[in-house]
Amino acid sequence: MKETLLQRLRNRKAVIGIAGLGYVGLPLMLRFAEEGYSVLGFDIDAAKCEQLNRGESYIAHIGGERVARAQQQGRIEATTDFSRAHEADALILCVPTPLDAHREPDLSFIVNTMHSLLPHLRQGQVVSLESTTWPGTTEEVLRPMLEEQGFVIGEDLFLVYSPEREDPGNPKFTTRDIPKVVGGSTPACLQVGRVLYENVVVQVVPVSSTRAAELTKLLENIHRAVNIGLVNEMKIVADRMGLDIHEIIRAAATKPFGFVPYYPGPGLGGHCIPIDPFYLTWKAREYDVHTRFIELAGEINSSMPDFVVSKVMTALNDHGKPVKGSRILVLGIAYKKNVDDMRESPSVVLMEKLQALGAEISYHDPWVPVFPPMRRHHFDLKSVELTPARLQRADCVLLATDHDAFDYDMIRQHAPLIVDTRGRFPAHLPNVVKA
Repeated sequence: MKETLLQRLRNRKAVIGIAGLGYVGLPLMLRFAEEGYSVLGFDIDAAKCEQLNRGESYIAHIGGERVARAQQQGRIEATTDFSRAHEADALILCVPTPLDAHREPDLSFIVNTMHSLLPHLRQGQVVSLESTTWPGTTEEVLRPMLEEQGFVIGEDLFLVYSPEREDPGNPKFTTRDIPKVVGGSTPACLQVGRVLYENVVVQVVPVSSTRAAELTKLLENIHRAVNIGLVNEMKIVADRMGLDIHEIIRAAATKPFGFVPYYPGPGLGGHCIPIDPFYLTWKAREYDVHTRFIELAGEINSSMPDFVVSKVMTALNDHGKPVKGSRILVLGIAYKKNVDDMRESPSVVLMEKLQALGAEISYHDPWVPVFPPMRRHHFDLKSVELTPARLQRADCVLLATDHDAFDYDMIRQHAPLIVDTRGRFPAHLPNVVKA
């Protein structure tokens, strides 16, 4: 059974099933299709499926021409019908893993997706989880669910964990170029997992277990979160000293060894960095470990929107205006530049906090023309046109996400007050306040 599956994967006869067609699942779907596989995508969002089946992309940084080409070649199909899971030789889960209201792991998307797939699984398939989660999820949650269906893991069904490493909008590192870490529930599972991915990525990195692969992903993201927390704290120190932290970072980065530049911002955004550290702190308590360092970095990063709001308040006060009634134009509401990804965007937190203080909020973001539906946030707003007149009417222009598409010279010339959270404007300008 294993040899038949391996042969189908190697000769590209295998059908690849991908559950969850978002920022991780869609590029992975296209990568397999571009290597000659037939890919069947599953998603609960019928609108996404319809767009893909028309050859259209719904993610701005993923070119529609890639989707159209794969569709024209007959390589991809999307469906809401999870009963078709039996058609796939491989099933890859790319679903969200958020935090619940108590900032504890919420595995409901993984569990619900597995429940939808379970009745339709068959012998000779490989199941791969890519969602970021706590070490032990694959063995403690997924494996029992599969074994209860009568499967023998490593013999008639193969289970692996291979964490996603997408960086939306990064042209240097696409799905193909990023090495893929893979851990298997058994040695046979690992062998199948390696072959599953080896034709679509530049390098497969095998590790000893699914738990090792799960912790690898958390370490990568916690490394970033902790270093961003450090530089955010340094920003506060530099601000009190009247220094520009971005100048300091640029100077430090000239050292050819022993220093890696990280950059401060108005808070953490995206699905990984603000969330993943808490998956480890939660699991570590099971082992009587209190992750103080990680949690401290989380506290610092979570406090950055309040720091920015205080800078806006002070800047407006220095211009003789209260926050209440002030017109604040927010530039950039995606969580990072040059993407349309709104997940955990600190810009939205800033908008909510300033609106709660009585400010009149508007925004401009060429990547987000209409404020999208979100689980915890709502603004009935559309992106306004960025013109000299619009800038002049604003009491404060808050640069929250520094898209390359912005005309920074025009902003500098016409905005009476700029609060810059991204270091895009020189600190010495009279109308610029660093935050």
